[in-house]
Amino acid sequence: MRNRLAAILMALLLLVYLVLVTQRAVLLILSGVAIGIAMGIALFVLPVIAAWAIGRELLFGARTERLVRQLEAEGNLPVEDLPTRASGRPLRDAADAQFPEYKAEVEAAPSSWRAWFRLGLAYDASGDRRRAREALRQAIRLERADAKAGERPA
Repeated sequence: MRNRLAAILMALLLLVYLVLVTQRAVLLILSGVAIGIAMGIALFVLPVIAAWAIGRELLFGARTERLVRQLEAEGNLPVEDLPTRASGRPLRDAADAQFPEYKAEVEAAPSSWRAWFRLGLAYDASGDRRRAREALRQAIRLERADAKAGERPA
């Protein structure tokens, strides 16, 4: 819940930033000076990129949260029994020892979004955030494909 509130706060701060930058961009374009017009156009592009990036991250968070709720309802969410640091992060050695189990699960069922999701959690526990996000994105893609296949008539 705390992470969700932090994400919402950051999105609101970004929105304020985008409004202020857009206002400055309009003023620069209306100045009629060539360099001002060029800077104004650049200021329009940067907020669009920032809005796209934050939108993508919020969507990723919402989709992973939905999958967590689904796994939890099914009773398939891994039990978090790893020893942790004072910060609450799992000890890397303990997480690394558990990792092969989740990797083998994906190798045995590469089209299972549940296996990919649990692998993503294992990567995250091991401290490999980049691979964790890749595995979670794969889980989202597979789950969406499963949902679409379920909607098709037989």
